[in-house]
Amino acid sequence: MLVELDQEEKLLRAFGLAVRQERERLGVSQDVLADMAKVHRTYIGSVERGERNISLKNIAAFAAALGITGAKLMGKAEALLETRKPESKR
Repeated sequence: MLVELDQEEKLLRAFGLAVRQERERLGVSQDVLADMAKVHRTYIGSVERGERNISLKNIAAFAAALGITGAKLMGKAEALLETRKPESKR
């Protein structure tokens, strides 16, 4: 199933927000998370802003660095996406 570009952008932003919330929950900087996930520090910022469509490998690295599973991290992103949907008219 193809996802509309607008929906893809929303998902990227929701994933970035989930990463940021988990990072802030741990009380670590983007630099520290980058070291833990073995990525460049600017990559963390671009993911958190929803500018990157990251690979499964990096989702797993981010999740491990944040101390959660990849499924939980994606679940948080999906929950954020759901909370941002406008209510449908009946």
